[in-house]
Amino acid sequence: MTGSMGEQKVADQFLHDVEVFNRRAAQLGHSDIENYYWYHTIELPNGLVTPGLYDLRAAVPNFGFPEDLRGKSILDVGSATGFFAFEFARRGAHVVSVELPSLYALDRFPGQDIDHTIEKIGEMIVPKSLSGARDYVRKYTAEELYFYLLEGPFEFCRKLLNAPVERCYSTVYDLTESKLGGTFDLVFMGDILLHTLNPLSALAAVAPLCHGTLVLSQTLPDEPGEKAAMHYVGGDSPGSDEVSWWLPNKACMVQLLKKLGFASVTEIGRNTGVLRPSGYEYERAILHAAK
Repeated sequence: MTGSMGEQKVADQFLHDVEVFNRRAAQLGHSDIENYYWYHTIELPNGLVTPGLYDLRAAVPNFGFPEDLRGKSILDVGSATGFFAFEFARRGAHVVSVELPSLYALDRFPGQDIDHTIEKIGEMIVPKSLSGARDYVRKYTAEELYFYLLEGPFEFCRKLLNAPVERCYSTVYDLTESKLGGTFDLVFMGDILLHTLNPLSALAAVAPLCHGTLVLSQTLPDEPGEKAAMHYVGGDSPGSDEVSWWLPNKACMVQLLKKLGFASVTEIGRNTGVLRPSGYEYERAILHAAK
């Protein structure tokens, strides 16, 4: 969907979904969640469907996850609202969900402070076209925004789904086998590396934790015959980036993963959709890296 009319339609539908969700939640006695932002669309009991920025439900088959994950251990790095962690648990896996301990733990470009980070996150989740829409935009401290964007929504969904998902608070750089209690059959990383200043260090921390398959999904700029390269997308102004700096192309990602011990790296599909409420069309490659 492209063009201003299409974008407005997406924004209007999103705001409608927010109102429907909040009204239904209040009817069920959950009136304390009106300030929550929902990164993922998640189906909950009693007809509740979270109004997520990303609705990944139709894209799940493209990721190549086994339908039966009983007896498998899975690490979900950067869970946000928890769509994938809860999906893995639904399929029977033992799941550990990793999320930052606070917004202060987010990578920040040298010279940037937490106020920059909060402002940029606000621009990411609420585009300027909705800046005055029905009080959807609110001013929060770093602690409040962390709760309303990450911790609150995840815990709300985990409780209603009664999902047996363990939680680990850590940066990706600090993940270790001792901290997590072992290694994993499958490790999932979505849009994580884009938000790291040191993506190689992040991959190097995660690789030893996987003794099976690493599933990685993100934008991979590529052209036929292109040499391995890391694209810098942070701009030249302290306020210009969206907590995003590096995009390795596919050749770079494949080589890095193989050098970190994965015997084969295969692109098995694409995750495409429309980001809400902006109407921005996205496409992410899905890679399976196997030990």
